[in-house]
Amino acid sequence: MSIGSSIPAPDAAVPVPAVVATLAAGRPLVPVWLNEIGGKTFRVGGSGGADTAEEYLKWVPSRYAGWITSEAERLEWAGRWLRVPEVLDHGVDDDGAWLRTRAVPGWSAVDPRWRDEPRTAVVGIAEGLRAMHDTLPVAECPFDWSDDARLDRARAAGVDVDVIGPAPAPDLAVVCHGDACSPNTLLGADGRWNAHVDLGALGVADRWADIAVATMALGWNYGPGWDAVFHDAYGIAPDEQRTAWYRALWNLDVDEV
Repeated sequence: MSIGSSIPAPDAAVPVPAVVATLAAGRPLVPVWLNEIGGKTFRVGGSGGADTAEEYLKWVPSRYAGWITSEAERLEWAGRWLRVPEVLDHGVDDDGAWLRTRAVPGWSAVDPRWRDEPRTAVVGIAEGLRAMHDTLPVAECPFDWSDDARLDRARAAGVDVDVIGPAPAPDLAVVCHGDACSPNTLLGADGRWNAHVDLGALGVADRWADIAVATMALGWNYGPGWDAVFHDAYGIAPDEQRTAWYRALWNLDVDEV
């Protein structure tokens, strides 16, 4: 997941891991994403804009190498049915792990391009999530993101999971994104959903596990008041109970490393 993720300031000096510099092979490198555990994502090649990039390189410290393996596996699986970044290579060395993917045309839903068009971004995010839920086949998915699996992982880490109460009745099992926050939807020049990124937690779960997090993230990125627009574009009525419980689960969840 994108723990504590942020976009680096344009003038920020972001150290480039040695393996990233080697893989870039002299092409322009632009840092586009950072997180609090030291993970970094770089845009590679092109003239500097997201629409001209050749590749993206994600790097994490070696203790999080499992994240890279998990994401590579999920991208390769989901790419059979859905537009996601194509995995070109991935690996690990003494310093960290890295994932190299082919660039997908488009802009993150939180790119400054959409600053004055938040409704466009919110609708694109909702339509993209619905497309994922409708397209990826549950019966063929080998990855689990179920309530039970997440609660068990939290218990094993010493988290008191009883504080969030019992899970709501199941609604519909789908292949969930696993981190349906706004930055992980790419939009095309027309503002429509184009692709999904950051699929390291993808797996089968109730669809509200994604919906609750997606709407929560709208407030972080666009301000309050966008839930109704999202629900209309996704095509589902609000459900306060499920939304509250899955947001609580998200807030106590422990990432699998």
